[in-house]
Amino acid sequence: MVEYLSPLDAVFHALSDPTRRAMLKHLCAGEQKVGDLAAPFDMSLAAASKHVKVLEAAGLLRREVRGRAHVCRLDVGPMHAGLEWMRYYEKFWNAQLDTLEEILNIEDSEKEKKS
Repeated sequence: MVEYLSPLDAVFHALSDPTRRAMLKHLCAGEQKVGDLAAPFDMSLAAASKHVKVLEAAGLLRREVRGRAHVCRLDVGPMHAGLEWMRYYEKFWNAQLDTLEEILNIEDSEKEKKS
């Protein structure tokens, strides 16, 4: 069964795997061949290529074929949608926690008044 992910789903799916996150971290240093991305891990070139395809499908990396080498570079643009999604919920939960703090402070002051 083929799954069709929204751009945001694809980014979070790609980032959900520690190997792919590590590959992105290596790409922060600059362009790398797929073989160089696979080197720190105990995996075949085919397995590394599958990880690269997931990152590429999410738009987090760009792959260019130079001769026989597949050279990858980081593209952080799609991460902005994920950041916006997290910022929305950060604001939501901060507001909820602020309200809870106010309620607890009111309860504490009422208990102090009764004492």
